[in-house]
Formats: sequence, structure tokens, C-alpha cells
Amino acid sequence: MDPMGLALNPSIPPRPDLQEEGKKEGPQRTRHYVLFSQFRYFFNFYFLLLACSQFVPEMRLGALYTYWVPLGFVLAVTIIREAVEEIRCYVRDKEVNSQVYSRLTSRASFVSQNQRVPADMIFLRTSEKNAAPRLQSSDLPGKDRSSEGCGLHPDPLHPVLCPQIGLFDLEVNCLTKILFGALVVVSLVMVALQHFAGRWYLQIIRFLLLFSNIIPISLRVNLDMGKIVYSWVIRRDSKIPGTVVRSSTIPEQLGRISYLLTDKTGTLTQNEMVFKRLHLGTVAYGLDSMDEQSQEPPAQKGPTVTTKVRRTMSSRVHEAVKAIALCHNVTPVYESNGVTDQAEAEKQFEDSCRVYQASSPDEVALVQWTESVGLTLVGRDQSSMQLRTPGDQILNLTILQVFPFTYESKRMGIIVRDESTGEITFYMKGADVVMAGIVQYNDWLEEEARYVQAKLSVHDRSLKVATVIESLEMEMELLCLTGVEDQLQADVWMLTGDKLETATCTAKNAHLVTRNQDIHVFRLVKHQSQAVSVSVPFQVTNRGEAHLELNAFRRKHDCALVISGDSLEVSAEDLGVCLKYYEYEFMELACQCPAVVCCRCAPTQKAQIVRLLQERTGKLTCAVGDGGNDVSMIQESDCGVGVEGKEGKQASLAADFSITQFKHLGRLLMVHGRNSYKRSAALSQFVIHRSLCISTMQAVFSSVFYFASVPLYQGFLIIGYSTIYTMFPVFSLVLDKDVKSEVAMLYPELYKDLLKGRPLSYKTFLIWVLISIYQGSTIMYGALLLFESEFVHIVAISFTSLILTELLMVALTIQTWHWLMTVAELLSLACYIASLVFLHEFIDVYFIATLSFLWKVSVITLVSCLPLYVLKYLRRRFSPPSYSKLTS
Repeated sequence: MDPMGLALNPSIPPRPDLQEEGKKEGPQRTRHYVLFSQFRYFFNFYFLLLACSQFVPEMRLGALYTYWVPLGFVLAVTIIREAVEEIRCYVRDKEVNSQVYSRLTSRASFVSQNQRVPADMIFLRTSEKNAAPRLQSSDLPGKDRSSEGCGLHPDPLHPVLCPQIGLFDLEVNCLTKILFGALVVVSLVMVALQHFAGRWYLQIIRFLLLFSNIIPISLRVNLDMGKIVYSWVIRRDSKIPGTVVRSSTIPEQLGRISYLLTDKTGTLTQNEMVFKRLHLGTVAYGLDSMDEQSQEPPAQKGPTVTTKVRRTMSSRVHEAVKAIALCHNVTPVYESNGVTDQAEAEKQFEDSCRVYQASSPDEVALVQWTESVGLTLVGRDQSSMQLRTPGDQILNLTILQVFPFTYESKRMGIIVRDESTGEITFYMKGADVVMAGIVQYNDWLEEEARYVQAKLSVHDRSLKVATVIESLEMEMELLCLTGVEDQLQADVWMLTGDKLETATCTAKNAHLVTRNQDIHVFRLVKHQSQAVSVSVPFQVTNRGEAHLELNAFRRKHDCALVISGDSLEVSAEDLGVCLKYYEYEFMELACQCPAVVCCRCAPTQKAQIVRLLQERTGKLTCAVGDGGNDVSMIQESDCGVGVEGKEGKQASLAADFSITQFKHLGRLLMVHGRNSYKRSAALSQFVIHRSLCISTMQAVFSSVFYFASVPLYQGFLIIGYSTIYTMFPVFSLVLDKDVKSEVAMLYPELYKDLLKGRPLSYKTFLIWVLISIYQGSTIMYGALLLFESEFVHIVAISFTSLILTELLMVALTIQTWHWLMTVAELLSLACYIASLVFLHEFIDVYFIATLSFLWKVSVITLVSCLPLYVLKYLRRRFSPPSYSKLTS
């Protein structure tokens, strides 16, 4: 915000009585909503019904706490996790909302320079001499822009993000549905083997309760806690400082990205523009060859009758530099430097106190360059502009009209009158493809009335204004071409410019394609000027030509694709000619390309490209951007990454992950994304294995004892099995990793292997199901075979073997040991041994101290685990994984 202004907040003041009522009802309503949101999930609601069923005597299978304690633990962990995220959001909001503003009255405030607008406001007064406050709306949708006016809206600091459900969670949800089906089938089979005798419907319900462990109640809470760990590790990674995880529900998405779409300016570059080249057709000037401008331009006695006269090269250079110094929306602002105060600096046009403000860094670069060659912008307001020449003369110009830059027009213009000569000139600058066909001299006094009338129109104002502007943009004289270089981010190779020809160089220099690789340029040309020659392989205008173009594209192998926004110009039914008639074929061919570069894309086109990839391929996409114009693309993608740059924080706030530099994206994907996906896959399948093991043992026990619906383990045994006895070792799998981070960064092929979804698939799920059935059956039949006449011995032998088997299976699954994994294993074993003293109700304490107990447990555990260790060794020996050679 420019210097201090007085603002009025037109909002209706809050009522104290409603505030007090809200304070009373807020916490209560929040608690009710949190509980309601937890039971929106089917399986939480399912376990709630199971717990409530224990209040019915005919359905009770044991103590009430055996069902209510696990459910309460799961809900408590989930609610605490959500509370932590809410507290973090509250702290961020409080930090912003605690900014101090000077208030004149209850509804009038002072807003100083560089302060955010705190509310919807109408500006009444400003300390700016031109009475035009400037709003830097870099956090609003669209590229960084500034606006002058009296009605301002605050920047949206924290967009509302709906909780996302990632692909991994959907896959796990699908597996739990399969387990639910297995639960129903097993219960029906048990009742069928009883020949549906007696109250068979009640027996079905009892078996559903008895085998409810088939669906692990702790699965979701383990995965949620794992996501918290992944987010914490990402934030604490010293190699990607400043990374923020705004959506902790989808870290596994980072490990399965098939298509990465990125913005260029400000994302791959620093958005720091430096003027490099001035081209006048027959000659080009660089930074070290502008001696001609340092001299005074030839004096003019009166207004020029026509611009179509032969000029000397010197006069052409002066006119070009003058056009660059005038055609912009830059405003010089003077600040105190400790020696000269602001008023004196503004009066004397002090160079050391002058700062340029503009909506775009390339405009500032152009004005700074004209200053370096002697033509300095020293003052500007809404109606006038002052330039200082190399001879310290001040040129006063009146601004008659400004046509601002828009994404649709891709150009901006200004009409000025030189007060010394009375000459009226219309300057315009824009993209070369747009400027190619613009020219005609018009009398400004005649067109001004049409333009003002169009701006006052109530209906179709934008169309009428555009029509008047286009009538001016005809047969204009081409003065020069400018080249502005965007400073590269560290460790990123990239060329500036986003036109079609530059896109080819961009693809090569960004190493998207090799130097010798063929590049196919696809562009739909609507109109082409003779002033600029563009090389186009084939101009598609109808369905037949589109078919020929696709055939030509199909014959090229290993070919990169460069496509312009003209070809992607879309409406709901029209995706360009090829996309209109052959959308599926075109996307199929484009997805086979090693790289695709899209240039001249509007913000809506970016989002439509992402949507098109998702619909046609069904694979995960990741969009990376830095400005408000990238928000639609980021939110449309499966995983959005925002780069905190100079275009505000709207992109980073709207994204799932925020990074400070583009080079951090590689580590975010190939290290943290890969580890998160593999760890969650191992964790989810092991939690399922843990539940299926005890369910298999229950099934064997019931079938041996005449299909009785009697629980094998009761009370604290069933609770301790999935909590203190096995929870820590199983959860320690979130620390496992197959390769070092340096190796994962060095070999991107390791990331590519995850795109097939092999860590969590129906195949791996079936393998773990078979392992669970084998181990559960081995443990149960072994205990039945070796028990000594008392039922309590079966419980002692089988449960101890089950705990040891789970601990050994965790050790078998781990690929890289972490010291916390060792602590978790030893701590769980110690907790079980110590608790045996207090479990005399379920286990014979004297029996577990005998040698007979020890050898029986050892044999059963050995038989259940040893074959799996042998199979693991043979697999690594004869069919090693892709990363095994890298870890040896």
C-alpha cells in the first residue's frame, strides 16, 4: 500500500449480544461437529454399532471395554490430530490478525504503506499527491498487479481448503471393503455349518461381532499418525528449508505423480527481470552499446504531421527509448533516506530516494534501463508524467488515456500529449504475436469521445471498450523489440520468454528434450501478419486437416511436443480443431511424448490441461506455480505445490505443499513422496496382517469347538494385542526406508517403479492374506496340539506365540533399521513379559514359567516364521528388487 490513507469500513458493526451468544454456543457446536464428522466414515460408524450392540445381553461376547476402549482410542487420536491442525491455523490467523492499525473512529482507520488491507474498505483520503492509492493485489487470482482507486478488498490470507482424499486412501478403503465382504462370508459359513439351527440370525450377529477383527479398527488411526510423521519429517528437512505442508492428508500422493505441470515465470525463475537487448530491425543494442541515447535528441519545432518518415538511426533509437520510458504503469515513489526527507526528495527528484512501483517486474526493468541510459521517469500521477533527459531537462507529458494490460488482449497502450510541442502520440507494447497486425493512425480527439462513451455504457461495456481500442490499433509504426531476461533460480537452467519460438529453446535448455531430439510444433493459427513470419508445420483449420496433422504427429517417434495457447483455446465444446474432433487420439499421442511445452496459456487453460490429463489418463498430476494465476491449475491437480515468490502467497496458500525454490521439488517428490508411499503401503498391509492373524485363530478355534460363537481371547488380551504389545513396533515402519535419500535423488528410475502401484496392490494384499492365514492356522493348531488338558494353556501358548510372531514379522519387514525400531521391539516385549504377572485371570502364571511352555512356544513361533525368512532370502537371492544393487 502506498503512503498512509484514511479508510472507512462500511461493514455493519457487530452486535455485542450476538457475540456473547456465539462465545457460549461456539465450543459446544464445535464439539458436536467434530464428533459428527468422525462417524461420517462408514467403518467408524460400523464399530460404533458393534460397541453399542454389547449392551444387548444376547449379543454380548465379553466386557464392554473390549469394544469401547479401542473405539475411544481411535477417536481420541483422530480428534487430537485435527485439533493440532486447527490450533496451527488459529496461530497463523492470530499472527496476521494481531497486526496493529491506527483507528480514527469505530469505523475509520489509517492504513500505512506496505500494510495489508484489514477489511473491505472505501478510501476517503490519501497522502499521495495524486490522490490515487495503489493496491498491490499480488495475492488475488491473476498475475501480480496493482490498481488505483477508492474501493478495495482485503487479500485472502487463508483460502478455505476442503479435506482431500488421496488415491492411497481410496485404495485402502477398497481393501477394507473386501475385508468386510470376507467378514460377512465367514460369518455366514459358520452359521451354515450349524445348518442354520435355532436362532440362526442371532448367531450371524454374534459371529459378525466375533470376527470383527478382520476389519482393523486401528488401520485409519495408524495411517493418520503416519501422515503426521511424514509431514513433520518434510518440515524438518534441512535440505529443503522453508517447506510447509498445508495438507497433511495426501503425502503419499507425492510418490505417485505421473504428470508434472509447472509454470515458468517466478516458478522456474526468480521473477527478477534484467533488460538485455533492444532490437530495431537492422541493428541491435546491448547494455554496453547505448552511447547514442546518452546524447540529447534532436529538437523538434512543432508537432509531427506523420510518423511515416525516414529517420536516422539515432532518432529511431531516441524514439524507441522514449516509447519504453512512457508506455507502462510504473510510478516513481520517493522515500526518506535519512539525509533527505520525503518532501524534499520528491521536489528535487532525488535519485537516491526514488523507488519504482509497478504491477510487473519486467516493466520496472524497462524503466530502470531507460534511467541507466539517461531518460529517467521522475514523476507520475493520474494525468501527467515527467521525464528527465540526459541534459537534465524535464519533459512534461499529459496522460490522455491508458489502456491497461489484460490476459485476453496481451498488450497495453497509453496516449500522451507532449506539452512542449502539443504532439499527441499513442504508444503500445505487447506480445509480438499480438502486435504483428496492429496499425493505423487515428485522430485522438475524435476517438476520445467514443472511448468515454463506451466506458459509460451500462450494457456490454467491456465489448464496446474493446471495440474502440481495436479501432485505434491499426497500422501502427513498429519502433523496436525489447529483450528482458528473467534471473534463473539456483540450480535451474531455463530461458526466458514464452512465445512459440522461444518455447523450443526452453524445452532444450531445461533438458526436457535432448539437443538432437525432434520437436513437433503444433499450432492453430487464426490470423497471421506479414510483419512477423512464424514457421508452422501445418495450419489446422478443419477436420480433414486435423486428421492429417495427427497422422503426421503419429509417425514421429520419440518426439517432444510444443503447443501454443491458440491450439488450446477452449470453450465447453471446442478444444481447438484437433481437440474438438480427435480429443482422445490427440491426448493419447501427447501423453506418449517425453515432454510437452505449452506456451501462451491463460490461467483457465492451465487448469483445463490438468483436467484433460486426469480425465484421459486417470493418473495423478502435480501442478507447480507461484502466482495467483496458477491457483486454478494448482487446485485442479491431484497434488498442488506452491512456490513462494514475488507474486504474493496466494499460490502457496492454495497449494497442498509450499516450497521456497523450484529445485526443492525433486527432493520433495523422489525422497519424501517415495518414502511416504512405501511406508504407508507397508504399514497398512501389516496392520491388516495383524488383524487377520488373530481372526484366523478365532476361526480355527470356533471350527474345532463345534462352531461355537465363543471368543478365544477376552478382556485385556484383545485390547493389549493391538495396542501396547504390537502398536509401537508396527508403527515404527513409518521410519523404514529401502535406499538412502542421496541414492533416491541420483536414480529417478526408483521413483518410476512406484507409478505402477506395486507396493500396495491386489497381489501384495493377497500375499499378506495368505501369510496371515498360514501363521494364524499354524499358531492355533500348534497350540491345540501341544496343550496339556487345560484351556488356559491354549490361551497362554497361542497368545505368546502370536505376540512373538508379530514382533519377528516386523523385523522381517524392516529394510533399514532405525534405533527407535529396536527400542520399540524391546519395549513391547518387555511390556508383555511384565504384564504376564497381572494376567492370571487369562493365563496360568505358573505354567508360563515352565520349560514345557518355553519349548512349545519356541517351536510354534519357529514354524510360523522360519519359512517366511527362507522365502525372503531366496527372493532376494534369485529375484532381487531394483534397489538391491544400489544398497549393496
